[in-house]
Amino acid sequence: MSGRKAALLFGRLPPRAGFDEQDVLVEAATVERALRELDWQVRRVPLGLDLRSAARRLSRMAPDFVFNVVESVEGRDRLVHLAPALLDSLGLPYTGSPTEAIFLTSSKLLAKQRMRAAGVPTPAWAPIRPGAIPEPDFPPPYIVKSVWEHASIGLTGSSVAPDRPALEQELRRRAGRELFVEAYVEGREFNLALLEEAGRQPQVLPPAEIQFQSFPEGKPRIVDYAAKWESGSMEFARTPRRFDFPDPDRGLLEALKNLALRCWELFALRGYARVDFRVDAAGQPWVLEVNTNPCLSPDAGFLAAAAQAGLSLTEVVGRIVEGARS
Repeated sequence: MSGRKAALLFGRLPPRAGFDEQDVLVEAATVERALRELDWQVRRVPLGLDLRSAARRLSRMAPDFVFNVVESVEGRDRLVHLAPALLDSLGLPYTGSPTEAIFLTSSKLLAKQRMRAAGVPTPAWAPIRPGAIPEPDFPPPYIVKSVWEHASIGLTGSSVAPDRPALEQELRRRAGRELFVEAYVEGREFNLALLEEAGRQPQVLPPAEIQFQSFPEGKPRIVDYAAKWESGSMEFARTPRRFDFPDPDRGLLEALKNLALRCWELFALRGYARVDFRVDAAGQPWVLEVNTNPCLSPDAGFLAAAAQAGLSLTEVVGRIVEGARS
């Protein structure tokens, strides 16, 4: 290849990959289209557990930069940091957050420990040892989450446990996975997307609130796997996002913005990111997760927030590339 060369690194899909994993192919196609509009020659490079194979392809290609959209390695979210680590070892510039940031945020427990140490509000939690039932030092309701897996994998309505018996039942249902118990925050849910501006503080894109419309009585208001990935489900249909807010929400939105910027600095993020919040009945925001390199598929929240800010897909990708090459 000659001229302006870009490699597009994505996670190789395992056999029988689920909807959440297959979405990386949609994201890759979306980013590739934008890169070509920016006059880059693009080659896709799949990343699996055979790191040497990807390293050889990247070395032969000698790209100007690598656009990293790896979300898992052969279906394992806990290995997502292998992508930037490999690129660091090859001395190739790449988009998005660096290795340490991706590792710290891909483990929800490590992320929560760092946030608590820095005074960033995050719900109380208790780790789960194999074969043991945890004894949380906080009251129910609880929510059971995966330590490493993202995209709401394994999350259903039963993941919110109103009492200890329900907690034990949910842990039995998801036995064999690395889990933790978190204090469930009943309230509103927000996502704030951030986009790097060269040499300046990142731009916080318009905040989005996930609405829970006409949920049946007693059904937990959470964005579970069905709400994210099962397009024919009630959960998917009744969890739209909104960007318009009344004047009384101004103070809350400013608090969310400031917390998102604190997370950007705390984890030394780069390129683009998303911070997820719950807000309790008293108006207190709680950081749930910090997402590095969030999905850039057309129907994902990041591009929806960018559109609200008047940014096209090509402009977003161009900003991300500029951050990687500066």
